[in-house]
Amino acid sequence: MKNFFAICAFAILMGAASAANCQERDRKIVVVTTSNTAANQLLVYDTSANLVQSVPTGGQGGVGGNSGGIASWKNELAVVNFGSQSVSIFQRSGDGFRMVHTIATASSPVSVAFGNNHLYILGTTEVESHRMYGSVVSLGADGVATLVKADGSAAQVGVVQDQLIVTEKSNAIESVTLNGEGEITGLATLVANIPSNVNAPFGLVTRGNDAYVTIAHANEISLVRNADILTITGSGTQNAPCWLALDGPFLFSSNTASLSISRFAVYGQKIVQDAAVAAKLNGGPIDIAQLAGVLAVIDSPGTVSHLSTFTVDEDGNLTLKASTTINSAANGVAIVRVDD
Repeated sequence: MKNFFAICAFAILMGAASAANCQERDRKIVVVTTSNTAANQLLVYDTSANLVQSVPTGGQGGVGGNSGGIASWKNELAVVNFGSQSVSIFQRSGDGFRMVHTIATASSPVSVAFGNNHLYILGTTEVESHRMYGSVVSLGADGVATLVKADGSAAQVGVVQDQLIVTEKSNAIESVTLNGEGEITGLATLVANIPSNVNAPFGLVTRGNDAYVTIAHANEISLVRNADILTITGSGTQNAPCWLALDGPFLFSSNTASLSISRFAVYGQKIVQDAAVAAKLNGGPIDIAQLAGVLAVIDSPGTVSHLSTFTVDEDGNLTLKASTTINSAANGVAIVRVDD
């Protein structure tokens, strides 16, 4: 009997420790999005979806049909201002963020990504690279490439080792070569083996030399490696997989038409659907992000949006943690560590 009570006491202590660890983790990350309004604002939430800070970006919103409108790297945030053709750079200061400067862009920006000691900015017609000097992002571009279509349908940019991967919704998945310093030096060219049924490439997520790219209206997800599509997997019963996030071996797709999140297992060249519906949403998802066991999704059923946060367990199961309404058509979502 004494052993029984000892085991129970140990289990209670372990449960309390686990809860404490979750609380400590949650205190060290925040979720950020933008109001995407005429007077654009950075909106900062805790993982329980409580608004803890709002800061003007100094620019105008108005972007849509894109992903990666916010990117983070260490203490830096980059935020697109579509209407004013600029990107705002924020730095963490104390318990919050402050805007430090804006960068004028070659075309109206839709997506940003950090990598190779650079900030990469995807606009409606061009993609450009800006070198970072410590925590300072250069105002001037050290490389620019015109997109293959350049018709305003640009959706997202991602970094894979010595290349950028770019999507344009008018049926282009393209790569752009970077030099050893991370500068854009090559032209934007179509990747190889784009499927014949390609219909509206949208979102992507990268890791190492792999880029997972959605082909939304064909209900497919593809794997791009070395500027070549190696694998294509259907989305099953869910329609319009648009935006993607990675958590270890799990790839999550937010499905705009089905108002859902699907889970896939990814390994090598394999993309295998593990759960057609891992979670349901209030509206059509417009961006998704993952970090430190938390998944964040922005959905928008119209002129308002919802920010939802989920916990992700070791089996890739999603549990809704919190949800809140944003009174605008928000754009972009990122999860940021605030303890680095």
